[in-house]
Amino acid sequence: MKLMSALMSPVGRKVLTGVTGIGLVAFVIAHMIGNLTYLSPNEHAYNTYAYKLISLGWIFYTIEILLALCFILHAIVGISIQIRRRKARPDGYKKYKSAGSPSYQGYSARSMIFTGIILLGFLVLHLISFKYGPGQAEGYTVTLPSGEEVRDLRRLMTEKFQEPLYAFGYPIIMLLLGMHMRHGVWSALQSLGMMSRRLSPLVYSLAAVLGILVAVGFLFVPLYIYFW
Repeated sequence: MKLMSALMSPVGRKVLTGVTGIGLVAFVIAHMIGNLTYLSPNEHAYNTYAYKLISLGWIFYTIEILLALCFILHAIVGISIQIRRRKARPDGYKKYKSAGSPSYQGYSARSMIFTGIILLGFLVLHLISFKYGPGQAEGYTVTLPSGEEVRDLRRLMTEKFQEPLYAFGYPIIMLLLGMHMRHGVWSALQSLGMMSRRLSPLVYSLAAVLGILVAVGFLFVPLYIYFW
């Protein structure tokens, strides 16, 4: 009970969003790197990558459960923080400030709740389209050079991103992800007390660079498939 009370306190909620946020950032970066294997000259690289992940067995499924919990907790706690802030300031903020200087309450910070909700909706659609999309039963099967017959995720990705809605909608969502990460990474490290005020401007700049790199990294595959 004391642990729950601590986690539900203002400080506890910030720490919880920070921890889950950092975990999700690590997942996003790993997922982006995995997606880029699609561009490998070896046409089996992406399916081999996906097969190796699933071959981890209970480790893979444990990570999936932990990620699901991170997403749920991050969304619930993040939304509750925003609701409490709006109740505390019902007239809105006419002037945005941060505890330090310069201010970090830019557009990416003020839009966190909106980009977060959009990303949550996208995640559901993404899971339906890919993780729970057509598989071997529907003929999406490929044989790897090592002899294993696996689900052909490369074919599924190719077909999806040949559709304009996916090819251009996905990059737009990834730009929102980059914007969300720009402020989110800095805010998470600040909430966890992992940086000093002196380092804050540098960390904020690096978070912006990371957000841009992740967004651009996710843009390559859908645009490559659609145009080439």
